[in-house]
Amino acid sequence: MNTKFTIILTLLSAVLFSCKKESAVEKDNGGDKPVANQSPYLSKIYEFKQAPGQFTNDLVKTDILIGSAGNGLISLGGYGGFIVFGFDHSVTNSAGADLGIYGNPLIGVDMEFSEPGIVSVMQDVNKNGIPDDVWYELAGSEYNASTTLKNYKITYYKPAKLTDDIRWADNQGKEGFILKNQFHTQDYFPSWATTNEISFTGTLLKNTLNPGDIITNKPFAFGYSDTGSSEYITLQESLGRGYNTFDIDWAVDNTGKKVSLSSVDFVKVYTAQNNNGNPFSPDNDNERSRYLGEISTEFGGAVDLKLLKK
Repeated sequence: MNTKFTIILTLLSAVLFSCKKESAVEKDNGGDKPVANQSPYLSKIYEFKQAPGQFTNDLVKTDILIGSAGNGLISLGGYGGFIVFGFDHSVTNSAGADLGIYGNPLIGVDMEFSEPGIVSVMQDVNKNGIPDDVWYELAGSEYNASTTLKNYKITYYKPAKLTDDIRWADNQGKEGFILKNQFHTQDYFPSWATTNEISFTGTLLKNTLNPGDIITNKPFAFGYSDTGSSEYITLQESLGRGYNTFDIDWAVDNTGKKVSLSSVDFVKVYTAQNNNGNPFSPDNDNERSRYLGEISTEFGGAVDLKLLKK
């Protein structure tokens, strides 16, 4: 075999190998990542901190959320309780909805009960694989409402006795309680807390609790998890299991300015209403005051919608 022919074969092999490699990987912010084995479901939970509530510390099993969606639920507790998770790839911002998040809102007519969660996203800008960069809120339908409070902070105080209600105070000068009820008797103050008080900060949505023969908590139009929006109902009817969808294009910074993100690596969901589930408040002695328990966003997993549809 002459030298020229050998060189030609070598160059041809290199070109074919390069083409094969390019077709088998996807370039995004994290570098070259295999496409074939990417899962549409969340693959890792980075942080999970429940706020006080009736399901806090009660059979908490976050492993049910990994690798699937809609097959189980965890409660985030009262206002501010959160979960941070990611996928085995960067979620690309493309046309339309990018993320789907599962909850369990009740959607029957005149028996609606939503427990809305705010969703924030983050890019792994420093490439260290942990969520320590900047969070951007995905602005839902209530983001610019006059009733929405930004930079809201709440502090919960550990009670002296297990049977005591849990007191809270916020940066608006208000105080209240997470009320204990007869249906859940475990410790409502989260076991992860190492101090006698814990605080959460974020955006607060207005309460939508309404008394009646059936107490309801009305849904918002779009942009929140665990809420029975019209889109959720449509998906429930067509798929048998609804979820709420989110567009990375909704991302805003802490001043409300729109930001452009090509992809995201981490997602955070937190309970967005400070609502004790007591429509008779401040009367805590009404026989129905302790019937429902606090509004606490339920989380049943998340999906990269582009991969799910493929």
